[in-house]
Amino acid sequence: MKYLKPLAIGSFFMIVVGLGAISASRGSPGQGPCEQIVAACRDAGFIQGGGQGHNGLWADCIVPIMQGAGQSHKTGQPLPEVDPKLVTACKAKNPNFGQPAQRSTQLCGHFSPMTPAPAAGAQSVLSRAPSSSTRRPNIVFILTDDLSWNLVQYMPHVLKMQKEGVTFANYFVTDSLCCPSRSSIFTGRYPHDTGVFRNTGKDGGYIVFRDRGHERATFAVSLLEAGYRTAMLGKYLNGYLPPTHPAAPGWSTWAVAGNGYPEFHYNLRQDGTVVHYGNKPADYLTDVLSGLAGRFIREAADAPFLIEVATFAPHAPYTPAPRDADAFPGLTAPRTPAFNAAPDASAPKWLREIPMLAETDMTNIDRDFRKRAQSVLAVDKMIGELQAAVAAIGQEKNTYFIFSSDNGLHMGEHRLRPGKMTAFDIDIHVPLIVTGPGVPAGSTVEEMAGNIDLCPTFAEVATAVAPANVDGHSLVPLLLGQEVSEWRKAVLIEHHGPLRDRADPDAPARLSGNPSTYEAIRMRTAVYVEYATGEKEYHDLTTDPHELHNTFLSLPSEEKAWLHKVLNRIKNCRDAKECWAAERAGHDTTRNR
Repeated sequence: MKYLKPLAIGSFFMIVVGLGAISASRGSPGQGPCEQIVAACRDAGFIQGGGQGHNGLWADCIVPIMQGAGQSHKTGQPLPEVDPKLVTACKAKNPNFGQPAQRSTQLCGHFSPMTPAPAAGAQSVLSRAPSSSTRRPNIVFILTDDLSWNLVQYMPHVLKMQKEGVTFANYFVTDSLCCPSRSSIFTGRYPHDTGVFRNTGKDGGYIVFRDRGHERATFAVSLLEAGYRTAMLGKYLNGYLPPTHPAAPGWSTWAVAGNGYPEFHYNLRQDGTVVHYGNKPADYLTDVLSGLAGRFIREAADAPFLIEVATFAPHAPYTPAPRDADAFPGLTAPRTPAFNAAPDASAPKWLREIPMLAETDMTNIDRDFRKRAQSVLAVDKMIGELQAAVAAIGQEKNTYFIFSSDNGLHMGEHRLRPGKMTAFDIDIHVPLIVTGPGVPAGSTVEEMAGNIDLCPTFAEVATAVAPANVDGHSLVPLLLGQEVSEWRKAVLIEHHGPLRDRADPDAPARLSGNPSTYEAIRMRTAVYVEYATGEKEYHDLTTDPHELHNTFLSLPSEEKAWLHKVLNRIKNCRDAKECWAAERAGHDTTRNR
């Protein structure tokens, strides 16, 4: 069997499979040594997710090759022929690659020992996809800006995605702020490992992300090295300037804006050329991104691809497409029990100082919520157009669509004027909805997930080598509806504040909430916050789902100590193995049901 495999540099390299063996002795231009070994094992017939003794990609091929152990007698599949120099080069690049104890932190194209092996008869991502083995799954990642769960109801294509795919009911961001959250998405690392805690300054923004070397350790780099075409369209990181800054490593196509929040009068750096867009209806940024993304998909018909379309919508100033400016007449912001609710006496000081909403505040909130609902209509339309583009190249059954947001936005909850940065669910709990091959239709995942999990998930879907030292964990078993015997019990939220830079597009408006530095853990049924001021906050979500009553002081002393211990352990973890252990340890079944 012969096939053409697309490479990162755009050329083609033919791998010949004969008599059950693959020769990977000469390497493959554009691929790293470890990626070549993964490809050799896969093309020899070893299956991603297969259990030991059943032609498993990891246990029966990669580990024996890397350890020089030879063919296992438990599998009849012959190992591919791999040049020892390739193995040496791989070990030099990734010393832990091929070591069973390190599976979860190095190769994402397998199930780690922390994740139960698939049940008998279960199929891997690639084997469940209906396409041929020469085409790995595509990924279309739609990342919105400041979109809260309460806007999904106005997006019919997203609602259809819920019916056709899986919804993660407990998915949270590492920081309810644009740049820290996006940094975690790109790298799979918590802010305490990226060093990106703000949008600007010495601990935030594009410059810090770039200067700390993170641009060379993203899911884009991993997938490009594995032979994917990659496209970054829309919003990148706060502080990126199209006329000044180049495209980031890992992206074969680049069309990124700087100040795209108004949706008109912006510059896009399009593969080295800065293009200005004006104020015509055709210049509306979300629509422009849809057109660029569709073209990329059509041109990528012969190669697996990953595309991230990062919209500025529905971020302030909440500009809808001109065609949608009159949608939802009379719509008002949700009046949940938290809306204009007074903080209790035990609330942190920054919150107790917020006065109740005035009539003018509520009028403005209703107007802006209506504009946010209008602005997501263009995002939803784009999703439908990209689904049609994928279908037009015959890849609709071989493409994962992922819909999410970098953070939420409060609008009147807890008396707060529109803003974010808090540890309340309205800010940290955002949508994650996925469709694609092997994903059970209409399913819901209750396990705790975070945006640090997207990087290793994308790598596993692509059978690529994830960046070293990720903190997250692949969600692939959950995507495929597999049972997991153990999963994390908590996710970490980190924030540096208060914010003072008025040039920051997310600079908090007066009375919108500007909390001091804090760390928090969000568990299935509780949230616990420790502020740099020494204040602590605890909400039992079974009895206080709208987070109105801080009951930390009433907790038993042993539970207070347990919460502090778990939070401290997670906020100091440094890689996937360490973070996974910290997130699963010390589970208090009386509280985190």
